Amino acid sequence: MTLAPDFDEKPFRAFLEARFGPAADYRLERIAGGQSNPTYFVTYGGQRMVLRKQPNGPLLKGAHAIDREHRVLAALHPAGVPVPRPVLFHATPEILGTPFYLMERVEGRVLSDGALPEVPAGERHALWMGLADALGHLHRVRPEAVGLADYGRPGNYFERQFARWSKQWQESASDPIPELDALARWLGENLPADDGAVSLAHGDYRMGNVIFHQTEPRVVAILDWELSTLGHPLADLGFCAMAWHTTPDEYGGILGLDLAEKGLPSEKAFVARYRAANPAAAELLPFHKSFALFRFAVIFVGIADRAKQGNASGADAAKIAPLARRFAIRGLEIIEGRHPEP
Repeated sequence: MTLAPDFDEKPFRAFLEARFGPAADYRLERIAGGQSNPTYFVTYGGQRMVLRKQPNGPLLKGAHAIDREHRVLAALHPAGVPVPRPVLFHATPEILGTPFYLMERVEGRVLSDGALPEVPAGERHALWMGLADALGHLHRVRPEAVGLADYGRPGNYFERQFARWSKQWQESASDPIPELDALARWLGENLPADDGAVSLAHGDYRMGNVIFHQTEPRVVAILDWELSTLGHPLADLGFCAMAWHTTPDEYGGILGLDLAEKGLPSEKAFVARYRAANPAAAELLPFHKSFALFRFAVIFVGIADRAKQGNASGADAAKIAPLARRFAIRGLEIIEGRHPEP
């Protein structure tokens, strides 16, 4: 099914012509499946690009930070981190109705399901290791060295993030979710002491948000930077570890699968590979994994709220609402010591 654009194409094409000159080859294609910022493939004048814009309609303060996405790409691309090359940023809404930016289109494989059913079993372990390598590479980059020293507030990351996402949950119009309330209480009572570790935190680093090389188990582009900030590296690592604590029907997790039979690594192997790429990383604790599940649950709540308002990007946004409760339950299971290492 071809999705219609959520903006008038005529001003956009006129903008491209003014910026790049006249061209006969113009094509705009909306990418299905995004739950956040609407995304399009753009072909113009021999350039293959990707357009990212904010959703139409009212937005939560600080959400859908298109400007931050562009800024981090502009900082990391010259530093050798695998991100798309940014092309331009347009801050005002007169063209598309919202701010937007263009970046290069990177060719490769997008593998959203953690079980990696699209590839032979013998290649799956290496792909997960490639995901760990790219995250370790990202966390080794010093923000101040790439012009991102002011990209967020260093220190007390989990305390501040917990306050942010708790507030978003409390202000949501969603139906009550007792499990999410219980998880929030536990996290609030078990916040770890700040250990001073600061890195660029992606905020949504997982299998579905990277592009792999066409034939190699190597990440060639990390995507979807709207939640990035200065933060704690274990926040991203804990977010990745959710795959081992959620089932295949819970946003593509691998809990309950025979990992060895499927050619998938254990959580322990993934974390060890990450620590090899970023030796300064501290130990990953149940708090970090449970916090990641809490945060993603609140994100699901936000998606469901936007679906009720009629301005969610994903066609199946309304189906995501039940995942908020299920992710909260998974977070409580980690606290209770379930899901031991297979």
